[in-house]
Amino acid sequence: MLNKYFNYRKHKTNFRTEVIAGTTTFLTMAYIMFLNPFILSGEFAGTEKGFFDFGFVFTGTIVATAIACFIMAFYGKTWPIGLAPGMGINAFVAFGVVGGMGYTPAEALAAVLLSGIFFLLVSLTPIRAWIINSIPKSLKFGIGAGIGLFLAIIGLEIMGIVGDHPVTLVTLGNIKHPLVLLGCLAFIVMIVLEKIKVRGNIIIGILVFSFLAWLPMWGWTGATIEGGNSLAKFNGIFSAPPSMGYLFDAFEGFGTGKVFAGSGITVIFTLFFIDFFDTAGTLTSVANVSGKVDKKGRVQDIDKAMLADSVGTVAGALVGTTTVTSYVESGAGVKAGGRTGMTSLVIGILFLLCLGFAPLATSLPKEIDGAALVYVAILFVRNITDIDWKDISESAPSVIAMITMPLTYSISNGIALAFISYAAIKILTGDAAKTSPAIWVVAVLSIISFSV
Repeated sequence: MLNKYFNYRKHKTNFRTEVIAGTTTFLTMAYIMFLNPFILSGEFAGTEKGFFDFGFVFTGTIVATAIACFIMAFYGKTWPIGLAPGMGINAFVAFGVVGGMGYTPAEALAAVLLSGIFFLLVSLTPIRAWIINSIPKSLKFGIGAGIGLFLAIIGLEIMGIVGDHPVTLVTLGNIKHPLVLLGCLAFIVMIVLEKIKVRGNIIIGILVFSFLAWLPMWGWTGATIEGGNSLAKFNGIFSAPPSMGYLFDAFEGFGTGKVFAGSGITVIFTLFFIDFFDTAGTLTSVANVSGKVDKKGRVQDIDKAMLADSVGTVAGALVGTTTVTSYVESGAGVKAGGRTGMTSLVIGILFLLCLGFAPLATSLPKEIDGAALVYVAILFVRNITDIDWKDISESAPSVIAMITMPLTYSISNGIALAFISYAAIKILTGDAAKTSPAIWVVAVLSIISFSV
């Protein structure tokens, strides 16, 4: 039945190859089931500080990932794509929207839901192609790199490498602490494993160094340590999954009207922008590897893949997590031979099998999670080589996006300032006529968002 549905012969694949490809992609993106609830819970700050509940998000993350992968499998059935809550977007929601703007989790989920619906509507119209072609390449890569640097400073803070300072704002943390050192070693090992092409390097690094932290062998006396002589408390491996405590809370979030205010529109646009271009970039990358680009350079069936992605975001918001997006790690599965939605189906099933690992997730030391976050940040930043550095009018706004996102602790601020500066530079250099109307629209909306 699966053979007939996914048409293995046409795509030059088979059941075994698709299972291997799905497993490969799963191993490369499995870290998200630990990192997403960790980030949204505000570094284990807890619901008393307004952040998301760790257990609720853990279950929501896995369920949303599985739903999105199943949609991609059976609707976008020619795409071997893994989908899950996106890195960068979750940090923006946690630290920018909830922590910074004072949104409740329900209000934040309402914004995610609206952005997903907007993405869905855009994907059904010619506007999709217009938007993709309207945003300059340098600006796209600059914003992507800025998101990476935003993740980097959060990760470094979580690791304990960067700390607060009353004068310089930031300073070097307590790098002598064993957990900080373990986090640094975990980061290095993740890099080394990637270099020697070991699949699942992030999840391996997280689990191995967390295990070392759980061992009762350290005798650290520089600070109070939970769990006796171990550096971190081990809460177990398996239990009944936490409930989906945020199920349909997005509808409750509409009640306050906050998402319809000026700040809410900014949040929705930022969520849409990041998801839209992240998805388009990922799909294009995977298409190039899997042979889905025709002789004219057009990506085949991209409309189905983007629709599946947008529906995944809507479903994710309803079960209690942030924007679901296509993962670039899917390229690992494609290189392993994945060519159909069967790969996505396998990814979704494997995530569902992890529903009972919540105790393990809560046992992971934040320093190790932070190391993984810094590693992911590098994946975002490395695309700066594609910025047009020869044309300062193109590169300068990109750099503005890169430096303002971490320094203002806001992705939306970085996007807004990048578009405003880009538009201003093009006007003053006499290139306004060559600039896409989309730039002017976003720039004007950005100015309005700062003034309200």
